[in-house]
Amino acid sequence: MVAGAPRLVVAGTHSGVGKTTVASGLVAALAARGLRVAPFKVGPDFIDPSYHALAAGRPGRNLDPFLCGEELVRPLFLHGARGADLAVVEGVMGLFDGEGGGDFASTAHVARLLGAPVLLVVDASAMARSAAAVVHGYSTFDPRVRVGGVVLNRVGSDAHERMLREALSPLGVPVLGALRRDGRLAAPERHLGLVPAAERRRAAGEAVRRLGEVIGRRLDLEGVLRLARSAGPLEGEPWSPEAPGPPPPGARVAVASGPAFSFLYEENLELLRGAGAELLFFDPASSEGLPEGAGALYLGGGFPEVYAAELSENRPLREAVRLFAAAGRPVVAECGGLLYLARSLDGREMCGVLDAGARMTGRLTLGYRRARALSGSSLAEAGTEVRGHEFHYSAVEPAAGERPAWEVEGRGPEGFVAGGVHASYLHLHWAARPQMPRRLVRAAAGVGA
Repeated sequence: MVAGAPRLVVAGTHSGVGKTTVASGLVAALAARGLRVAPFKVGPDFIDPSYHALAAGRPGRNLDPFLCGEELVRPLFLHGARGADLAVVEGVMGLFDGEGGGDFASTAHVARLLGAPVLLVVDASAMARSAAAVVHGYSTFDPRVRVGGVVLNRVGSDAHERMLREALSPLGVPVLGALRRDGRLAAPERHLGLVPAAERRRAAGEAVRRLGEVIGRRLDLEGVLRLARSAGPLEGEPWSPEAPGPPPPGARVAVASGPAFSFLYEENLELLRGAGAELLFFDPASSEGLPEGAGALYLGGGFPEVYAAELSENRPLREAVRLFAAAGRPVVAECGGLLYLARSLDGREMCGVLDAGARMTGRLTLGYRRARALSGSSLAEAGTEVRGHEFHYSAVEPAAGERPAWEVEGRGPEGFVAGGVHASYLHLHWAARPQMPRRLVRAAAGVGA
């Protein structure tokens, strides 16, 4: 049994309040002090953890009761926090906003599962004394959640800060920092949120470093550390990606990476390695061919639409992917990977593995999904039930092939199974279904499912 690291949850009153700014800057500031910080993100988001990873120098990980089941939140936390001096968990949306507007999978839900105190970020840009009413409401709404500190964001002046602190002082919830309005602290955004750190690594690294300096000056870091250390013991067994039994020999999985394909859960990669696979990373926008000896392809999500020209112009790689799939070799594609396998994306040639066209739309498709595998594939046995997540502004026509990948609850058939290809919009966190990556690794080794 392992006791959990000191920990806290950076939560917000609502989306856009500055959680990622505070969380990433706090991780960077503490790391600059020489502390080993384990960063986490509540929910399915891929982008915020990419900034956490830059700040911490170790992977940013997700904690999502819907995708993984609440029983895995603590083991996954203990796994990701190994060797850390403390953990910083960034919340999602407002503190109490969960699946379908309820409590489940909310930041508060995860804070309770981890026994972690909350550092509440408040956008104070248009408030003075009213901020005290907001903090009072959030700190008393659920007595099982301990709001142990407040960060005031977008404060206008010294006088504004004094008014806010005076209003909050009777509540007994300490103000652990106040950040001024500063557009220079904001990361660039586009249609799905922040631009991933993988696309602007040098600039993002410098931005995170500067952010850490600002947070180090404007937050009471000793107070933050006291709050994190006030979390009680967290007993449990860390999650393990290791597969039982001997691994299949010679399994090599080529994993798409680079700016266009940066949406990958760290645990998914660990499960592939734990099943015995050697991972071979390649960039579909620039690699001249597939990695030598690859027995399977894993094409995760990302922004292929932003790099459609580069992906289309890399004809040798597109042809290699098409031939690999035509040979019946296992290919797993999620969201952005699905677009890459289509005939075209907004009129630009893609791999042509799937008899479908892809286009960008002005409509956001977003939400958790429950699904059941309709067709057995290199990833899933027919009948396998999963929980996934969709997040895209694109459409594929048709939405499903002759052998659909999934029956999505409330939406119908979705995705494609053809030969060794399993392609779908669903993002899956495989920690909840470790048999799936193990099935893929066996297929990569030519052992069969």
